[in-house]
Amino acid sequence: MFKKFLPICVAILLRTANASGIADPFSTGEMVPPLPCGASHAADKPYDLADVVSRALCNNPQTREAWANAEVQAEQVGIAKSAYLPTFNANVNPSLNKNSSLLSRLQGAGSSVYSQTSTSLTLSLLLYDFGARRAALENAEQTLKALNETQDATMQGVFLAAVQAYYQLFATQALLEASIEAEKSGRESYDAASTRNRVGTATPADELQAKTALEQAVLNRITAQGNEKIAEGTLANAMGLDAGSGIRIESPGSLEDEGKFAGRVDSMMEEAKRIRPDLLAAKAQLEAAKANVLAAEATGSPTITLSASQNYTHSSVYDPYSGTSLGLAINFPIFTGFNTTYRMRAAKAQVEASQAQVEKISQQVTLDVWRAYQNLVTATETLKSTATLLESAIQAERVALGRYKAGVGIIVDLLTAQSALASARQQRAQALYTWQIDKAILAQAMGNLNAIPAKE
Repeated sequence: MFKKFLPICVAILLRTANASGIADPFSTGEMVPPLPCGASHAADKPYDLADVVSRALCNNPQTREAWANAEVQAEQVGIAKSAYLPTFNANVNPSLNKNSSLLSRLQGAGSSVYSQTSTSLTLSLLLYDFGARRAALENAEQTLKALNETQDATMQGVFLAAVQAYYQLFATQALLEASIEAEKSGRESYDAASTRNRVGTATPADELQAKTALEQAVLNRITAQGNEKIAEGTLANAMGLDAGSGIRIESPGSLEDEGKFAGRVDSMMEEAKRIRPDLLAAKAQLEAAKANVLAAEATGSPTITLSASQNYTHSSVYDPYSGTSLGLAINFPIFTGFNTTYRMRAAKAQVEASQAQVEKISQQVTLDVWRAYQNLVTATETLKSTATLLESAIQAERVALGRYKAGVGIIVDLLTAQSALASARQQRAQALYTWQIDKAILAQAMGNLNAIPAKE
């Protein structure tokens, strides 16, 4: 009988190991999206926006942590599925036995020594548990769904941080260029004031005021240079590199034709409620909590288990013998010390908490979209306004400088015009890149950041 029972058990085990292999029969490795790590970047090639985002998503610790958490939960799904399969155990118990009695020793007889080996094979299969396994599997799958959505939300957050750091770097470079132009204008004004002071057509006060304005422009340029270095380090950090890596970044090109934007905020909010990953994660957690209620209820229900075993014993002094058993065990929990009661109460309370979390995040989603939409509308109008402002400031500065050099203007008018021009250049530079950043923020608020073209 033993020889017949062993092949049957082995066949059952081999059948459970399906085409995906014994190492991962439930294919849990395919339940988690892989990290978005592309091909390695050539050392001599500058990073464009697509490269920056790809590097950030691949190297950022937040994305790796979120992926690992989802991977852990995927294995929990495998554990939950394993409850549907039989368990098969083998036990071998060799022993060396020595028997003696007081009478045999008094009679001078020796002790009897013999060896014995007992072998057993046991197969156990849970047939029915009133939905406990189904609820546990549903809980594990919904929790995995929540963690996959959390991974998506984390990746979109890292994506946005990389986009912001990328455009902010070029914004600081544009501000530096504006401060350099302001310094050149200040030096030209100072030279004009010095010339007029030497020939007696201006007062020393004019020269001193021009000198003060020039030194302020120099100070602003020094500050802008420092801000550019900080922005370089911030971008490198967002990419998972050391702040002082000194990487080369490719310019996004001209953004003068950007600023086109259209859309209805109400439709955007509805779209966000449908696809925002953090809201989807909260909804999945709610479903997991509901499944946990069913699992808690099932702990107080009976279970039906099928078991089969084969025993074989061989002894050096006795004839070998074997035994076979096949049984059906029904377990009725009569009193669990109120364990089931409190499990159910805790599970139902968790459902209420999860429901409140869904409502909270849903409200936050609409607020995020509304705020991001209004910021982008403002940025769009600002982009148009700063173009007109800069053109007007350039013309005003030219007129003021020409009048002062001709001896018919005053230094205050010239310095005021140059200050206005410097401010207009800075506002225009910041507006160009702020619009790009606000566009990305709106896409992230909608849960659709991946839809933004990686390269403008």
